[in-house]
Amino acid sequence: MRWPMADEATPNLVLEPFAAEPNFKTRIYAALKQAIANMDIYGTTEEKWLDERQLADRLGVSRTPIREAIAMLEQQGFVKSIPRRGIMVLRKTKREVIEMIQMWAALEGMAARLVSLNASGKEIARLRKLFEDFHEDHKPADYPGEYSEANLQFHQTLIQMTDSKILRETTENILLHVRGIRKITIGRDDRASQSIKDHLAIITALEKRDTELAEKLCRDHTLGLAAYVEKHSEGIFD
Repeated sequence: MRWPMADEATPNLVLEPFAAEPNFKTRIYAALKQAIANMDIYGTTEEKWLDERQLADRLGVSRTPIREAIAMLEQQGFVKSIPRRGIMVLRKTKREVIEMIQMWAALEGMAARLVSLNASGKEIARLRKLFEDFHEDHKPADYPGEYSEANLQFHQTLIQMTDSKILRETTENILLHVRGIRKITIGRDDRASQSIKDHLAIITALEKRDTELAEKLCRDHTLGLAAYVEKHSEGIFD
């Protein structure tokens, strides 16, 4: 599959042309990185490719900054330029993904600690609001796509609430891969039902300012994903 596809096939894809400015190369890099994150690279074993010419046309820029951004992404291990074929989006191996999830668990545990110690009650309430639409008549397991989005927002918001630039930057590249795995596995084996229980328990610990418990619950929750991938990764890395 080569990206970008035709406009009519990607109605939700937003890539607006922008004028050149001092930091527009950085913006191109960020736009391409976000596009890769949205490609659901673990949802299928089909190879995914970027088209340099189409990217330049879609963003309204020359191919030079596109190539520079691609070079940055290649250096970070997100893509690989293959002569006479194009730019292939790279998938991590099962072992690499598990190690990334384990790293995420450690970082997110620290995020929970910082939020517990420093965030306001109003800020913490944002986390509970993410799940207010889910209840007995609207169960996460019955709406996996909707719950998956709330799930991802929870983890991203928790990191953002730390106000730690270093923590955000450190988790950014990990999240690109971890979010794809979360999205795939959340609908399996009724994991959504356990997931929301874990999230609500974390939120309660944060509200009570139980720092040690919040950190442990958050870390254990994500380590649970690593354990699941270790045992049940059929169709993801095959």
